[in-house]
Amino acid sequence: MSQYVSRLGGRRVRGHGTPRRLRRGGGVRRVAMLSVHTSPLHQPGTGDAGGMNVYIVELAKRLAETGIEVEIFTRATTGGLPPRVELAPGVIVRHVDAGPYEGLAKEDLPAQLCAFTHGVMQAEASQRPGHYDLVHSHYWLSGHVGWLAAQRWGVPLVHAMHTMAKVKNAALAEGDTPEPAARVIGETQIVEAADRLIANTDDEAAELVRHYDAPRSKVAVVHPGVNLDRFRPADGRAAARARLGLPQHAVIPLFAGRIQPLKAPDILLRAVALLLADDPKLRERLVVPVVGGPSGSGLAKPEGLQKLAARLGIADVVRFRPPVDQDTLADWYRAASVLVMPSYNESFGLVAIEAQACATPVVAAAVGGLPVAVRDGHSGVLVPGHDPADYARALRRFVDEPGLGERLGAGAHAHAQGFGWGSVAAATAEVYAAAVRRRGLVTA
Repeated sequence: MSQYVSRLGGRRVRGHGTPRRLRRGGGVRRVAMLSVHTSPLHQPGTGDAGGMNVYIVELAKRLAETGIEVEIFTRATTGGLPPRVELAPGVIVRHVDAGPYEGLAKEDLPAQLCAFTHGVMQAEASQRPGHYDLVHSHYWLSGHVGWLAAQRWGVPLVHAMHTMAKVKNAALAEGDTPEPAARVIGETQIVEAADRLIANTDDEAAELVRHYDAPRSKVAVVHPGVNLDRFRPADGRAAARARLGLPQHAVIPLFAGRIQPLKAPDILLRAVALLLADDPKLRERLVVPVVGGPSGSGLAKPEGLQKLAARLGIADVVRFRPPVDQDTLADWYRAASVLVMPSYNESFGLVAIEAQACATPVVAAAVGGLPVAVRDGHSGVLVPGHDPADYARALRRFVDEPGLGERLGAGAHAHAQGFGWGSVAAATAEVYAAAVRRRGLVTA
């Protein structure tokens, strides 16, 4: 293949083949999307799979519906996986062999980035030159692979942090493990290398500028979305409770998500203990589902939350459930009186939008993107700080004020309607076009 030289970020970098001249206006036709540490095919709530998995799947599907093909590269985590899986029309998942299939912690993945990059390069080399118009990486591990791939192919790099080490370390839960310095360095390098950075909220954009010296002109704010066809009130709370075997007249504060210190499910349990200490009769009609599996630093003590419930004397009202599929999760949202998110940090809080789309209000910590995801006093209640007593007082309102849940539920449903994935895909396509224009890859 012939050689060409392109200018990338002020440096001259050699690539192979001839760069495809895109349609006028920077039309992107095929994207290489990178998700190293978690597969879009994994069920959210298991291992490291969570909101980012949902984000990647839904965004890729909606981009494909607009005519932008997406190929998602992810690490193979079990043997015998097909190298190529069609997730939806126009969306392909490519499994890359990089390290042992099982038992590899996320903290060990940086050592496998060379192998992962090799797999991505091999896949591209089997295509005609100019196969990909752009690289979109998710999370810092993918960003390093995307950095090299984009330079090699002579295409723009768009990166989404999802979470940032400096922000997480500034708001650590007690006993949680700080993010390593290597991640901080890696994120700083990606911020410099990327053509465009996608932030979930204005606050996240400001954090990129403040903590990582990102040029403000490089950062685009695109709120995540929710699948409004799946997450909706449907046949209502009573029917959902019947399907899940829950009491019809119970007060049900729900936790749904990965069980780890960052998500702070322990704060909900401590708040429930305070509620019952104040009103022992409430025990007769209180059910507290915790739906999700251990993740991250929570894997070190996988039964820690169950032991805490026992120590607090509330094991009889708490129901631990493993991660569930998205349709069943929607039923848990519908069945709940309120969703509780006491997280120490959330880049956005996709779970909050999903619950609200089902007409369930949210009690959440006023951190990260949650003040955008939840409209305080309209779709839920925002709590400053992480004192369990404050959460107990917020939950008590749903017991004492009969119409509060219904009023906030109506506001929650209305609020969620502004977060459809179609608008997310359209805004992301605009970011792609801006990244392409920055490189000058338009029709002459």
